[in-house]
Amino acid sequence: MPIIDHSDLICDISAQLNQLRKAQPEAMRGFTQLAQASMADGAISAKHKELIALAIGITQRCSACIGYHVRALIKLGGTRQELEELLTICTYMGGGPALMYAAEALKCWDAMSANQACSVTVVA
Repeated sequence: MPIIDHSDLICDISAQLNQLRKAQPEAMRGFTQLAQASMADGAISAKHKELIALAIGITQRCSACIGYHVRALIKLGGTRQELEELLTICTYMGGGPALMYAAEALKCWDAMSANQACSVTVVA
């Protein structure tokens, strides 16, 4: 598996998505509203929703999802222990391929915990 710099990856994707937001503002605004409503605190906390989203990203083998959701989880006060427990569930449910992306998620956590940040501003 190639070494991925998740900060660079999500910066690049954010820049491309900003172009799509300008070209298709109504559709992208709808997606943003769906994401915000889905991830807001409710019966399930925002942190637990990020753990769920990260698990889906790992088992769907989405490197960008790993970057975005690890970053959000860190901002919400998630811990490495929570991440590690999540990764065992991902591996249980997704087998060997999920284990490979679990390793990627750990590397991403370490890099993002060291305050590597994306400087791209998302256009609403």
